[in-house]
Amino acid sequence: MTLILLAISLSIAACVIAWNLAIYALPFMVGLTAFQHASAAGGGVLMSGLAAIGAAFASVLLVLLILGFAKNPFLRLMALAVFAVPAVIAGYTLVYGITHNVIDSGLALNLLCGASGLIVGIAAMVNLNGLGEAVFSS
Repeated sequence: MTLILLAISLSIAACVIAWNLAIYALPFMVGLTAFQHASAAGGGVLMSGLAAIGAAFASVLLVLLILGFAKNPFLRLMALAVFAVPAVIAGYTLVYGITHNVIDSGLALNLLCGASGLIVGIAAMVNLNGLGEAVFSS
C-alpha cells in the first residue's frame, strides 16, 4: 500500500513539475540543437554553450515579439503552437516513462499519454500567452 501511494504521489509531483516547466521545452530543444550543431562544426564546449544560450534566448524573444506586435490572431496562435509542440512531446514522454510498465493495454497507454501531452501543451500556451501579455502590457 505504501509503495502504491508513493508511486501516485511521485506521478503527481512529476505532472506538477511538467506543468510548471512546459514553457521551457522549445528553448531547451533549440539550445540543444544549436549546441550539437556548433560542436559538430568544430566549436569548443564554451562556444557551443554560448551558441546554445543565444539560440534559446532568440527563440523566446522571437515568439514574444510575435505575441506582442502581431494583431492577426492566426499568427499569434501559430507562434503559440510552435512553442507548444515540444511541450506536448515532453508531456507525452514523461507520462509514458512513468506508466509504460504499469499499463499493459497499448490503446489505454496511448490515450493517457496523449491526453497528458495535450494538457502540458495547453499549459505551455497559456503560460507563454500570460508571459507575453505581462511583458508588453507595462
